[in-house]
Amino acid sequence: MTEDPTVSRETVAAATARAQWPEAYPTLERYHHWLITAGVERGLVGPREIPRMWDRHINNSAVIEQAIPHGATVMDVGSGAGLPGLPLAIVRSDLRVMLLEPLARRVEFLEEVVVDLGLSDRVSVIRGRSEDLKGVTADVVTGRAVAALNKLLTWTWHLVAPGGQVLTIKGAQAATEIEEAKSFLRKKKLSAQVLTVGAGIVDPETTLVRVTGLVAD
Repeated sequence: MTEDPTVSRETVAAATARAQWPEAYPTLERYHHWLITAGVERGLVGPREIPRMWDRHINNSAVIEQAIPHGATVMDVGSGAGLPGLPLAIVRSDLRVMLLEPLARRVEFLEEVVVDLGLSDRVSVIRGRSEDLKGVTADVVTGRAVAALNKLLTWTWHLVAPGGQVLTIKGAQAATEIEEAKSFLRKKKLSAQVLTVGAGIVDPETTLVRVTGLVAD
């Protein structure tokens, strides 16, 4: 009987998470259970994602922590089922994380998960759209599969605290999206760069676009 490569890859991904974040792993595992049960039942996660939840979703999100400074406040825009915000909060106890989500059923899910995982002291759930949110900022504004960079920046740059950054997960089209956003970047005097994180943890590595304000001479 041949080994199922999908199962094997997911088993390896779970073991990798355990080795990389040993103290956080029990909480990551509990979050994984939420995703593959209530997350699927409530329509927040597609059932086809169950066999690759560790590899494609949890680990892929958690490795973003390599690009986030110590003690930062993080806003996860369009958080959905909590990716990447909840994995970040779980593996980095120094972060304060805001999960921004407009849909009521997703907000309800996120609130339940935050309480169950014991993260209420550092993680808050905000119902709303990024473009309508006022008076709240974060050191790092992040998002996963929210929108093309140009739209994402238009919707979220006002949420970035002075000296902060937008740090968003992108794939092979990262450089193209930066090019398409060059008008906004120039107007706001911003700089964008592509970086990868997660070497030895995820394969392929997670591709990010980091947008920051230009430093004056």
